[in-house]
Amino acid sequence: MAKQKVMKSDIEIAHEANMVHIREIGAKLGLTEDDIEYYGKHKAKINLDVLKNKPLKGKLILVTAITPTPAGEGKSTTTIGLAQAMNRIGKHCTIALREPSLGPCFGVKGGAAGGGHSQVVPMEDINLHFTGDIHAIGAAHNLLSAGIDNHMKHGNELDIDPTKIYWKRVVDINDRALRHIVVGLGGQAHGIPREGGFMITVASEVMAILCLSDSIADLKKRLGHIIIGENRKGEPVSVADLNFQGSMAALLKDAIKPNLVQTLENTPAIIHGGPFANIAHGCNSVLATKMAMALSEYVVTEAGFGADLGAEKFLDIKCRYAGIKPECVVLVATARALKMHGGVAKQYLKGENVGAVKSGLANLKKHIENIRKFGLPVVVAVNRFPDDTQEELDTIIEFCASMKAECSLSEVWEKGGEGGIDLAEKVVAIIDKKKKSSFRFLYDTDMSIKAKISTVAVEIYGADGVLYSKQALRMIDYLTEKGYGNLPICMAKTQYSLSDDASLMNRPTGFKISVGDVTLSAGAGFLVVHTGDIMIMPGLPKKPAALSIDITDDGKITGLF
Repeated sequence: MAKQKVMKSDIEIAHEANMVHIREIGAKLGLTEDDIEYYGKHKAKINLDVLKNKPLKGKLILVTAITPTPAGEGKSTTTIGLAQAMNRIGKHCTIALREPSLGPCFGVKGGAAGGGHSQVVPMEDINLHFTGDIHAIGAAHNLLSAGIDNHMKHGNELDIDPTKIYWKRVVDINDRALRHIVVGLGGQAHGIPREGGFMITVASEVMAILCLSDSIADLKKRLGHIIIGENRKGEPVSVADLNFQGSMAALLKDAIKPNLVQTLENTPAIIHGGPFANIAHGCNSVLATKMAMALSEYVVTEAGFGADLGAEKFLDIKCRYAGIKPECVVLVATARALKMHGGVAKQYLKGENVGAVKSGLANLKKHIENIRKFGLPVVVAVNRFPDDTQEELDTIIEFCASMKAECSLSEVWEKGGEGGIDLAEKVVAIIDKKKKSSFRFLYDTDMSIKAKISTVAVEIYGADGVLYSKQALRMIDYLTEKGYGNLPICMAKTQYSLSDDASLMNRPTGFKISVGDVTLSAGAGFLVVHTGDIMIMPGLPKKPAALSIDITDDGKITGLF
């Protein structure tokens, strides 16, 4: 029996990377010394002036995935590997990715910069403090939090109702003890006692705003539109009413500039912003994507979680506001994940089970159908694992053929760009032969709030309908009355199911989506529709990833995935 090849850990591979100076990566994009600001040898900020008078020539490729499972799908790894492969076949390609949050890094997932031989580097910097963007977002958010309580302490001129303050505080670490707190205790000198709480920083509306802004002026305008709560007459109170938008924008003056790094194969990667995909829109910044499109021939980007969350929001929210559209969608799947959707427990995935793969294909089919609802072509990338059998893989390939969808076996984790050449060639062939774009949004924003929610629930999730709580109905009426009914919707839903019940895997049927609340992100420009129990401040597991992370005496990070 052949001995299975033992792969090094992601961080071991990253430490052996042959990184070039970031100026060389910038030069590949036509950037000069005046266009970038160095953060050491291997990281840089790109100045916003780079976008002036530059057409968006790059063809955009969106990478998404089937419904996530504990078996893993490898969406970021595929994104990075595909871009490396594109460059190997002679295409000028850049990556646009999100920044990792410290919460998942020290909680459950570990690192979030790709894997194997398809990573962005310096991996440990990107996963930890990077260039400080997320810290700046947290500072801007918490400045506003302090300003709200300070305003109430000193007379409350706006007559803010302390029981109707929506704005929480943030920290970018999983900390369940901070979910529900009371602030202002200790007497009159310490403020007005009221209930409050914390969210993880990447769930902040400031993060969503940064990722949808196209300039500093747009950023400041959007910050001013944030609604922090209501006054005692039930009228919305904005950041502009408090006049904090300027100081918040000042804290974000560097954070708004996209970050330039590289892959293990020295492919340029622009990494910027990281909103959660189940509470916000789950995509990297508009500025990062537009810069990549202005500076290269092809751009590979990704959207968080499965296509029902990240891809739908990328297309209906980000593309709508940014005026961009993808030319092709890559849908990542694995035999392992399909077996889990077919009913196999994680501990039994190593054995061949063609029947389970066939059963799990219902999930893949739904995601292919969903992408086609937007008028976009799809290529299925099967992320290959060592335990996959040929019959299992052939089953997936034959199914994709029956759906008239291109399919490619991807080995970018083990082989880097070389393992994605077939995928790259198929993606380029689809883009090159497409004569006219048929891209369309799923819904029109002038539809009623309920109609938009129903459209996503029925068309994308496969629900039979929508159930609303009294609170949700009250907020829908309130938001419509206040003039916010024409905004896009951002569904807050579990990533683990097409439904709002995380236990329902594969392609559930006969269910309704239950909407508990609808909240306003006026600065970001969408309504958040809350379904199920979405956690905006995660907790650490019993054995968090933090227990495996360490630093050696010579300063080398270990254990980060």
